[in-house]
Formats: sequence, structure tokens, C-alpha cells
Amino acid sequence: MNQARQRAKYVAADLLSALAAWTAFYVYRKKYIEPEKFGYSVPVEFDNQFLIAALLIPLFWISLYAMLGMYRSIYRRHRLRELGQVLLASCIGVVVLFFALLLDDEVANYQFYYKSVVALAVLHFTLTFIPRFILTSRTVKHIHSGRLGFNTVIVGGNEEALSMYREMRDLRPAPGFKFIGYVSVNGKDKLLEKELTPLGNIREIKEIIGDHNIEEVIIAIESSEHKNLGAIITELEGLNVTIKIIPDIYDILSGSVKMTAIFGVPLVQINTEIMPSWQFFIKRLMDFAGSLIAIIILAPVFLILALLVKLSSPGPIIYKQERIGQHNKPFYIFKFRSMYMDAETNGPQLSSSHDPRITKIGRFMRKTRLDELPQFFNVLRGEMSLVGPRPERKYYIERIMEVAPHYRHLQKVKPGITSWGQVKYGYAENVEQMVQRLKYDVLYIENMSLAIDFKILGYTVLTILKGSGK
Repeated sequence: MNQARQRAKYVAADLLSALAAWTAFYVYRKKYIEPEKFGYSVPVEFDNQFLIAALLIPLFWISLYAMLGMYRSIYRRHRLRELGQVLLASCIGVVVLFFALLLDDEVANYQFYYKSVVALAVLHFTLTFIPRFILTSRTVKHIHSGRLGFNTVIVGGNEEALSMYREMRDLRPAPGFKFIGYVSVNGKDKLLEKELTPLGNIREIKEIIGDHNIEEVIIAIESSEHKNLGAIITELEGLNVTIKIIPDIYDILSGSVKMTAIFGVPLVQINTEIMPSWQFFIKRLMDFAGSLIAIIILAPVFLILALLVKLSSPGPIIYKQERIGQHNKPFYIFKFRSMYMDAETNGPQLSSSHDPRITKIGRFMRKTRLDELPQFFNVLRGEMSLVGPRPERKYYIERIMEVAPHYRHLQKVKPGITSWGQVKYGYAENVEQMVQRLKYDVLYIENMSLAIDFKILGYTVLTILKGSGK
């Protein structure tokens, strides 16, 4: 499956549709809106102003669609979703264009504003939806005919897995699964071996997914094995695959099963989308703008703290240390130095409330979180976010993983200057406190939203003003 080519088709169709819609709307304004104002026919002339708009407006629509996630998972789109997303995008985009471009139009009376908005919305929605509907319908047809499918592996090999596989295999129209093999959970689940190739055990799942280009993982384990479910999902964490689970009767009765198709085995899909695409886009804009503004406004504070750190003890003003960021990628975090030099000559050590390694100005900066200010530069570089789980050193991540393997959930997002766990616990003094703080950071990720970010930022500001950090 060439996803880049398919995505290019959608982009090209959207560009042409946006251009056609704006051109038709331009003609409509010249023919019907402006004559009512001026009292005479207005010639349709495609002047420089129109040409500039014809270049920029399609780019605006493409950016909006990208922000709304309309170019992601391009082969997994369906027609009802297409209808909803194009309608939503058309409404948002037309409102933006109205206030940006159309509000200054000369009209006979305010009712012509309504006519302009409705005309542009109808033209844009119709001309955009039709080609997208055709492209998506062709994809759906290829999936249902079996010409297009997603490489799929089944986790489990007992009765549940065998029954599910046979039902999926015989379904018409085809549901889109291209079964490559199965992965054993306990080494004894071999019933599925009659139908599918055994690919290995659950500890080898990452290598199996990479070697066979797996796109879908269906977890089909017996009720007695549900205790292994958390460990299996943790193993799959961070991999670019769609995870689905065969539900038991409790899941069905509790309403956890959300049907997305009329035919086929009911499956629970694990939602790997932490936040909608548009919220991630706004979050990144907020990170960049917020950090830039903070650096400019707080420049005098930076200078004062730099001077105080320099006078407090010998050593550099800025302390940098390797931390592990999103997708397990290492980076250097920046802080105002709050400890004496050679504070870790005996290896990695966490600080405590009465740590003699901390300087006097360092103790003040830690209580007010001012030592974290240089991390605004980490945010500008794209290594961190304003809000997110605090990044840890590899040494402590390995210690945490020994007792809390679900720590890797935190690496799905960029680490932050402040976090829910940081607000609740402050600086951790031992691995046990790190694990306690971990549950709040996992809760943050599972409930991630712009509203939560603003709330955490508000509590962080209070901590700074009160000097109540630890």
C-alpha cells in the first residue's frame, strides 16, 4: 500500500476543490452581490488580488485539513467520517475566511453577508466532499474485495483466537485484515497453528511487528488469561499499530464495545490518539508562543538569576543533563545550576529536602521552580512541551521500569516543564516517590486536553508565587 501516493491524491483533490470553490464564489460575488450595492453590472476580472487569493486560500484549507487530521491513516477513512470531517472543516474555514476577508466587502445591507457565507460554505463543501467521497469509496471497495488489506497478527492461539480467525476469514465483504500469523502468549496456545503460521512469543512482538510490517494487532486471549492483558498492551506501547481486543461479556454489558461495522466480530479498539490532531497543533503553537513570550518578558529575571548563581559558588550558570524524551529519544535538559560542582561524583543521586549539595540560591530556585526557566529553550527546540510528564535520566527509568513497566506510556508524549505529577509531588527524593508521581502522569496522558494543560499551568504559577515547591 503506497500511503504517500494516496495522501497526495487527497491533497491534490483538496487544492483543486478549494481553488474551484473560491473561483466560483468570486464570480458569484461579481454577478450577484456587488451589483446590488453599486446598481450596475460588475465585470468579472481575475485581477492580481484574485490571483494572490487563489494561491493562498487553497494553502489555508490544506493547513486546516492537516490540523484536523484529515490526512492521517489515509487508508482507514470511511464515507460517513468523510462527510462529518468535511462539514466541520467547511464550517470552521468559512467562518475564518469571513472575518479575515469578507467582512470588509461592500454590500447593500447586512443580509448579503449571510448570502456570501452560505454561498461559500455550500460551494466549498460540495466541491470538496464529492472528490473525497469518490477517493474514499474506491478505497472501501478495494478493502471489501480483498485487494487491499492491513497486515495483521493475532495475539493468542486458543479457542477464542481460532473462532475469531475463522469468522473473519470467511466474512464477505472482507473486513480488511491480511492475517500474517499469530503470536503465542503462554507457549501452550497452539490451536491456531492449524490455520496460521506461529511467529514467536509475546516477548518478541516488537521484532515480529517490524519484520512483517504489521499494521493491526488483534488480542484474542481466553478470559483466564486477562491478567496478561496489561502486560501485552505495555509491550505494544509506542508501536505504530492499531490494537483491537475481543471483548468478554462484561465488556459488552458495560458498554465498552463500540461497533464501527454492522458485520464482523465485535472488537474493542484501543484508542492510541491521545488528543485530537487540532489540539496537538494548538498545543505546539501554545508551547512555541508561550516560551518565546516568557523568555522575552523574563529576560531581567534570567539575568538576575544568572548573576546570583555565578556568585553562589564556582561552576557554570547553566547545568545541562541528558534526559530521555518522547519515543525514548535522549536530549539535554537545561537548568540554572542549583548544586555545588561535582555533586554526583559517586554516581546518580536524587536530591532531598535537606540536601547539603544544594546551594542557598539553589534552594530558593527549587522552591519557586525558577531553576526550570532555561527549559523554555528546550521547548523552543521542540524537545519539550510546557506541560507534560517530567523527563527522567536513563538510570532512573531503568529502576522505575523494574517495578512499574507502564512507565513507557509516558514516552508517548513530549516531556514538560511542569506536570500533574510535579504539581502534586514536586521533586522526587527516591524511586518510590517517582512511582507514586508516575500514576498522576499516566492519568494526565489518558485525560490529555488543552483544558487540563491550562489547569496545570495555573497550579504551577500558584506554586511559584507561594514558593511552596519542594
